[in-house]
Amino acid sequence: MLMPTDSLVEILLVEDNPLDLELAQRALRKANLSNRIQVARDGEEALDYIFCEGPHAGRRIEETPKVVLLDLKLPKVDGLEVLRRIKGDPRTHGIPVVMLTSSREQNDLIESYALGVNSYIVKPVNFERFVEAVQGLGMYWLLLNQPPRLA
Repeated sequence: MLMPTDSLVEILLVEDNPLDLELAQRALRKANLSNRIQVARDGEEALDYIFCEGPHAGRRIEETPKVVLLDLKLPKVDGLEVLRRIKGDPRTHGIPVVMLTSSREQNDLIESYALGVNSYIVKPVNFERFVEAVQGLGMYWLLLNQPPRLA
């Protein structure tokens, strides 16, 4: 697991599946985007990080990641609830959230967009396609996207 200084985090990767986590980290390393990743393995850990609670209580909430790559099916708190909390709080609603999931369920897609997800990506099963998808996400959200400045 990569453990950056909190203020340097650009990607919050929320993934409970060890294989998918390793694949995403490898893809980000291959695109030279792996030096500023914070990993959360369940929804509760992701919320603690975003809202500076628990082990992240010393972090400033203004130091948000540039993007959250969020799995849908997570232990403790599911991805939809994490998304609801992020988008429902004025301090964090501007953080881009990309649902990176294996769910092709229409209800999950509809609810994600209703809650304010910025993008919904179904994980490719093929490793090379997965690498391409994660690299493209990282390049777009970290290098091309221009978010508004927070006051």
